[in-house]
Amino acid sequence: MSTLERARRGLRAHPLAADAALAAGVLACMVAGSFAAPEGHHGLTWSIRTPAVLSLVLMLAGAAALVFRRRVPRTVLAVTGTVSLVECVTGDPRAPVAMSAVIALFTVAATTDRSTTWRLGLLTMTVLTAAAMLAGPLPWYAQENLGVLAWTGIGATAGDAVRSRRAVVQAIRDRAERAERTREEEARRRVVEERLRIARDLHDVVAHHIALVNVQAGVAAHVMDKRPDQAKEALAHVREAGRSALDELRATVGLLRQSGDPEAPTEPAPGLSRLEELADTFRSAGLPVSVARADQGTELPAAVDLAAYRIVQEALTNVRKHAGPEAGAEVSVVRVGPNVEVTVLDDGLGEPGGPEAGRAFEDGGGHGLLGMRERVTALGGALTTGPRYGGGFRVHAILPVKTTTAQGEPV
Repeated sequence: MSTLERARRGLRAHPLAADAALAAGVLACMVAGSFAAPEGHHGLTWSIRTPAVLSLVLMLAGAAALVFRRRVPRTVLAVTGTVSLVECVTGDPRAPVAMSAVIALFTVAATTDRSTTWRLGLLTMTVLTAAAMLAGPLPWYAQENLGVLAWTGIGATAGDAVRSRRAVVQAIRDRAERAERTREEEARRRVVEERLRIARDLHDVVAHHIALVNVQAGVAAHVMDKRPDQAKEALAHVREAGRSALDELRATVGLLRQSGDPEAPTEPAPGLSRLEELADTFRSAGLPVSVARADQGTELPAAVDLAAYRIVQEALTNVRKHAGPEAGAEVSVVRVGPNVEVTVLDDGLGEPGGPEAGRAFEDGGGHGLLGMRERVTALGGALTTGPRYGGGFRVHAILPVKTTTAQGEPV
């Protein structure tokens, strides 16, 4: 760090000391100027003169007021303007006391708004110039009188320029800080969205397979003594469901791995191409499931394909858990214009206060239907759920075939 930079930082850290040093410098300049007098008899020459005691007192008062120019700039302007006014009227020969008023006017212009600068600047220039021309000892057209007008105008203009520059620099800094905050918030938002997506996947996988394991384990326990062959088949389904759960959990959690970590998931995310396989797992658990597709082989984006699969998976899991042992389910996937509509119906009992009420309560405060709604909303689709007339439950999702990125570009 250079000596000049250290001095600047020291002055910024101690503004009162900086203003005191400025006041001392202004006082020295005013005193030095009061001893010099131009003579014009044989061209422009300079001579030494002795200033009046009143002029020295006024210079000292004006310089002392500048020490407090940052704390009370308008009061300092009033004090320096007053001593300058007295000097303009009484000074003969005139001392440069108006220098203190110029510095004070500069400070006011640099620390206030433009309208205040115009008002106070014009007032100071008008009062001092008029007093010097009309009540001063010099002729009204003397160059010293015009000098008062010029220097006060320069002080106001320079202060306004400094204030404008500071405002521009501060605006640039604010924009940079806002841009930085926006980038950080966007990064945090993406992290939260990814965590929610993974949490939804984990919920769907665990809920689905644990429900199947529970059902098959119950069947095995029920027929173990009387029908051991059927019990073995149920246990085989339990083992298969457990293996499938572990595979999907490994693939989902593997998304959290770093790019260089070993054993990264290689299987593609599940989609509607595995819909029949999904239905078979529920059929083997004792839930009749019929599947109807009229999507004409539509190729869906990966996010839409995964969301449709998870919606069917979660809906069928809810049917198995809440609709009763005699319920059946119907799954339909239909292409309608720019959308794919996925519908899951069941014919459960739907009695008031019964299993269907549990699903309605889950729609308000649980995680299954809430997870479905979050998936559909994230893709710009719509989801409706509720009891069917005459009994049962209906889940209907409308998913766009073409989704958009965060920048609005089609995928």
